[in-house]
Amino acid sequence: MIRPSLFLAAGLALAGSACAEPFTLSSADIKPNLPIADEQLYEGFGCTGKNVSPAVKWSGAPKGTKSFALLVHDPDAPTGGAGWWHWVVTNIPADAGELPKGAGKADGSGLPRGAAQITTDFGAPGWGGPCPPVGDKPHRYNFTLHALKVERLELPQGATASLAGFMINANSIGKATLTGKYGR
Repeated sequence: MIRPSLFLAAGLALAGSACAEPFTLSSADIKPNLPIADEQLYEGFGCTGKNVSPAVKWSGAPKGTKSFALLVHDPDAPTGGAGWWHWVVTNIPADAGELPKGAGKADGSGLPRGAAQITTDFGAPGWGGPCPPVGDKPHRYNFTLHALKVERLELPQGATASLAGFMINANSIGKATLTGKYGR
């Protein structure tokens, strides 16, 4: 005999999950799969941008989120398969919902209290904007925000972006992505 209470419990469980807000990442400065503006481009290596980090905003973090980490990576960089790390921010407090435009200053002064930046492939912490080789197809710049199950990542001084990425993925309980493109 099928018990009606089982159907009711299953229906309530499905209704609750259907109402959960999806974990999303957006930006007023980066439109999905469209070219990234000159303001965000790197200043150097033949590029003449302003190297201003874009504003990013998120909502719908999973239950149990204790902090966030943001990874910005170009998988199309001609590095023999490693890609290029453009920005890595760890220990973003769980009550944060955005990083404002310009938050990626090397000194970290634009970040929420407690957040830290990891040295990028440009050799310094902070935002390093797009600057792909001339003539390459447009590169993808993947912004991935991870919701973490820990309040802080305990990374050694001088940790690489790859080590930070490994620790971020090991502690991730959800992620939201946004991809912009740029070619020259």
